[in-house]
Amino acid sequence: MIADDLKVLLATEYAFSIKAQLFHWNVEGPDFAQLHEFFGELYEEVYDGSIDRTAEFIRTLDEYTPGSFERFAELSIVPGQVKIPRARLMIEELAANNQQLIELLNQCFESATQERQEGIANFIAERLDAHGKHGWMLRSFLKGDRA
Repeated sequence: MIADDLKVLLATEYAFSIKAQLFHWNVEGPDFAQLHEFFGELYEEVYDGSIDRTAEFIRTLDEYTPGSFERFAELSIVPGQVKIPRARLMIEELAANNQQLIELLNQCFESATQERQEGIANFIAERLDAHGKHGWMLRSFLKGDRA
């Protein structure tokens, strides 16, 4: 059911955004400036581009949105992070979480299409594009020098 999928998406996007913000605040090392800026742009895009719109789509389906940290923790497929990893591990973790989000978004797209919710499907397609770009950027940080 698309409403249930959207609740999981809302919690997962929120968790991803919070993790990116945590890393934005705490990144250290020789690439500090670049990663600090990147993590800041990442959490802002995810928050601004998905959180409110996902919640509004849940409401248009006449369902209530989850809204507590406890409920988000239950629903999210992206686990929280209580430690401060090294910069490279931050990137690796966000890249893996981003891939989880892409898989969830594909599931949401399929549900929306099956339930003939074209507006929701269009929104999900936009989020797939955004997370595809996030994945490319995260993977690019992890690549070594080319010969």
